[in-house]
Amino acid sequence: MPGMSETGRLVLFLFVVLTVWTGMHAYVLARLWSLPPLAGPARPWVLAVVGFFWAAYPAGRILIARGAGRAGVILEAVGATWLGVIFLLLVALLAADLVTGFGFWWPSAARTAKIVAVASACVLSAVALLQGLRPPVVSEHDVVIPGLPDEIAGTRVVMLSDLHVGTLLGTRWLERLGERVRDLDPDLVVIAGDLVDAEALTVRESLPALKQLQAPLGVFAVTGNHEFYAGLDQSVKLMRDAGYRVLRDSWAAPTPGLVVAGVEDLTARRQFGFDNDPLPHTLDGIPEGAAVILLSHTPWQVRQAAEAGVHLMFSGHTHGGQIWPFSWLVRLQYRYVGGRYQVGDMTLIVSRGTGFWGPPMRLWRPAEIILITLIDGQ
Repeated sequence: MPGMSETGRLVLFLFVVLTVWTGMHAYVLARLWSLPPLAGPARPWVLAVVGFFWAAYPAGRILIARGAGRAGVILEAVGATWLGVIFLLLVALLAADLVTGFGFWWPSAARTAKIVAVASACVLSAVALLQGLRPPVVSEHDVVIPGLPDEIAGTRVVMLSDLHVGTLLGTRWLERLGERVRDLDPDLVVIAGDLVDAEALTVRESLPALKQLQAPLGVFAVTGNHEFYAGLDQSVKLMRDAGYRVLRDSWAAPTPGLVVAGVEDLTARRQFGFDNDPLPHTLDGIPEGAAVILLSHTPWQVRQAAEAGVHLMFSGHTHGGQIWPFSWLVRLQYRYVGGRYQVGDMTLIVSRGTGFWGPPMRLWRPAEIILITLIDGQ
């Protein structure tokens, strides 16, 4: 909102999040109120357990911020997993209510529908947890760029996005990721934002693992919205200390004929009231005839990038919806949710994310490492 202070935005954000979070629990409890064990003498105990889960994630984050260590991490993991479970419970119960008309037009099936909904949500939660904890898959693309210089034809680019390194995805996970990236033998590595999850100082413990991510032409990165939340200056310093070239509304040429440009995250710019049209400045002065790769965490201003002569655009942020059917809600705000798109003469690739945010869960949309080979279009 115009004129609102950063503190005011934070208070409003927390109010909205807690209201939605509480509303989700209220709906699920209301729909299950007449079923065991909520309908029996164990109701107070069930409510106490649900209350614990409701508070686990924010309590874990607070404890971690205050240096509580392992206790905070355990609470965060429990709360994050519960976030995915309660979402799937809500969706399944809502589907049951729509089928039975909230028990009004098909009252005889209402109870059975709720039981089936709970069972389905439990099964889907287990599947999502297994998929979320799996290593990311490798998605390969050949991208044709007309007039690509012979010297860089065949260049292999690995794209990572939304790693969300923090307390749940830490040093060991990063080390395994680094090994997989090295096995792909990339010439260039790009990171399209949200390397950091919640606190840059926490991620600094993983700096040696971050330094292992290397490529002959370098590692280039841009900020995502979580770098802003985690502390922008600290996050940028962390990436630079790891040896990455951080592109902040700027471009660089890792090799003659190839340009990598990057913009600060468009979502964060909008949230914090910054200038939200960085492309003209960012792309200014790029040598004529160069192959241009643009890194932009949020997949916005896509048409504008294509018209400006960008050949290949990398984005993330959406996580591909992460947990179906949340992807349906994501599509309300983002036209490009995940995968490969052709926009004019430009190829857009939106990553589903290499890590996860919140629930360590993914449903039908696995995490991914993207490998691109640049091909001459002549």
